Amino acid sequence: MEPKRNFTFEEIFKQNEKRIHYHIHKLGLQDPHQEYYVEGMYAMWNAYKNYQPDKGPMSTYFNYVIRNRLIDMLRKVNRDKENQVKVIQEEMTQIDSGNRNVKTGMPIETIEGIVLADEGVWEELQSLLSSNQMKWVEGRVLGLSTCEIALREGVSEDAVKSWGREVRRKMRQSKGKEI
Repeated sequence: MEPKRNFTFEEIFKQNEKRIHYHIHKLGLQDPHQEYYVEGMYAMWNAYKNYQPDKGPMSTYFNYVIRNRLIDMLRKVNRDKENQVKVIQEEMTQIDSGNRNVKTGMPIETIEGIVLADEGVWEELQSLLSSNQMKWVEGRVLGLSTCEIALREGVSEDAVKSWGREVRRKMRQSKGKEI
C-alpha cells in the first residue's frame, strides 16, 4: 500500500533543490557540466519515490540519499580516472619498456644499443663483476646519475654508491691484467 502524498515531486523539488547544491558544496565537488547536480536530482527522485513516513522526516532521508549518491558518483569518477592513468602507463610501458629518465621523462636507452669494438670486454666485465655491479656500469655508460640508477633498480642511493665503489676497487685490482 503506497502512502498518501499531498505534494507532487515538482513541488517537493522546488522546496528542496538547495539541498543538492549544499551537498555538492559540502563535498567540495567541481561541477561545471552539472553532472553532480543531475545525479542529485535523480537521488531526490528516488528518495521521493521510496520515502516511508513512519521511518523518519523526509528532509533527513533526502540528505542521506543525496549525499551518499554524490559520494558514490565521486568514487566512480575517481576510479575511472585511476583506470585511465593505468591504461596510459601500460601503453607507455609497451612503447619504451617502462624505463624513463627521471629528469627529462625521455625513454632510457638500453645497454644493447651500445656497440664496443671488442665484445670480449663485456664478457670479461661480466665475469669479474656481480650483477648489481654490472647494473652500475651499464647505468654509468648510459649517462645515468646515482639517483637515477637507484630509482631504475628500486634500491637506495647508498646501495648504488656501494656497487660503484666495488667496481672501482675490482678494476684497480685487475689493472695489471689485460681487460
